[in-house]
Amino acid sequence: MSADTMKDIVALCKRRGFIFPASDIYGGINGFWDYGPLGVELKNNLRDRWWKDMVVTPPIGPDGAPIEIVGVDSSIIQNPRCWEASGHVGGFNDPMVDCKESKKRYRADHVFVLIPKDGQGTSFAFDKDAEQSDIESRLKKFAKGKSASDFEKEMLDKVPAKMFASIIGPDAKEPGTLTEPRQFNMMFHTYVGAAAGDENKAYLRPETCAGIFLNFKNVVDSSRTRVPFGIAQIGKAFRNEVTPRNFIFRSREFEQMELEWFCEEEEVPMWFDFWVEQRTKFWEAVGIPKAELHFLDVAKEDLAHYSSRTIDVEYRFPFAAPGFDELEGIAHRGSFDLTQHEQFSGTKLEYFDQAANKRFTPHVIEPSTGLTRGVLALICQAYTVDESRPSGVYLNFQPGMAPKKAAILPLTAKEEHVPLAQKLYMDLREDFAVDLDIKQNIGKRYARQDEIGTPYCFTVDNDTISDQTVTVRDRNTMAQNRIHMDKVKEFVKDRIR
Repeated sequence: MSADTMKDIVALCKRRGFIFPASDIYGGINGFWDYGPLGVELKNNLRDRWWKDMVVTPPIGPDGAPIEIVGVDSSIIQNPRCWEASGHVGGFNDPMVDCKESKKRYRADHVFVLIPKDGQGTSFAFDKDAEQSDIESRLKKFAKGKSASDFEKEMLDKVPAKMFASIIGPDAKEPGTLTEPRQFNMMFHTYVGAAAGDENKAYLRPETCAGIFLNFKNVVDSSRTRVPFGIAQIGKAFRNEVTPRNFIFRSREFEQMELEWFCEEEEVPMWFDFWVEQRTKFWEAVGIPKAELHFLDVAKEDLAHYSSRTIDVEYRFPFAAPGFDELEGIAHRGSFDLTQHEQFSGTKLEYFDQAANKRFTPHVIEPSTGLTRGVLALICQAYTVDESRPSGVYLNFQPGMAPKKAAILPLTAKEEHVPLAQKLYMDLREDFAVDLDIKQNIGKRYARQDEIGTPYCFTVDNDTISDQTVTVRDRNTMAQNRIHMDKVKEFVKDRIR
């Protein structure tokens, strides 16, 4: 896959009703997206599967018994002191540069600079995802015959300020238009109540995990949970990204699926390995092959300040190919969060183990998944080019993830075909998300179902009238067989399971 493939995927998502630009009729708003009829079904399928696997039927633990995980749904706006304790108010910053010529803003750590090896002449800045062909084309135009081999590469946030006067920005034609990097806090703020002053300032949460830590004591006091156990949450988060990019991969409003697993410090290595294995199995189960995943053991110098170990589960997104980009992070957060909130709130957040008669602050392992990134990974993985079929492509979703599990298609709009199709549709819709599609010729309807990833199409034709059988068409193979109408529900259920 490539950047061109990504463009085709974005176009398909809008054409078929998966994902639209937010406020599309007004020209959109950068970094925000709306999920259409099929997109919301796909997102809900992934969300519900995560919740089932984590909370409803959590995994079997290393001792052979089911582990314990409960759920919460915390407020998007919390007491502002929460974000001081977590470090977001003081430290949730990215280095930012502005271009006075193009009027664009960039994250300095997302831009690289080609600096002449001989130290003479102009330097050139590029987006970190720039294609090699675009780099060479721009150098040919502005660098007087030099190629990339004549330059050394450095990230913009590492370039000395004195060199900025010689840099031509990514979308500029003249040097010296980039400002020096400055820190930019990524939290959206709002005001609670009638007044709009600092005393009423609040923030939209930049991640969902804080609401879990704030409710740790409430959960322990109100339920029969015992360490080790987990608290899970799915919800919206908001980050004022300097440069939203790559479709829904990096946006300003997104959804997370997060688990905080509380355990004793000495058990952290065992549980860390356990969660890496479980999260790998999850992605394989929903249709992401292990071969398309990469497990990055984050270098010590790149770890978040609270983490002693993090593994990023990365996926081969088209915009990153042949490399990978982050899909999920599995972090050992230590006891940082509970300790910080205890200090800032004045509320004891230790855990008392009655069996061992001891108090301690649990350590935390956090598998944190981007729901919206997961949706993008499912779409990218499912996108399959097949020039032999009218649609030219089909979405090879794992059947359980597909927005529509089946389509009921009367061969024609004849009076004899439609009532039977409607009867079958009414029978299936109680158990599955199914599509009843009556208009257009059958070939165009098959093509549409291929493009939206429907695993099975059931066609009502003249034979159905006489023997109550329908044609079942397989999305991937396009093979067709006959099956009795009474067997359709069982057929779908077996394959969705």
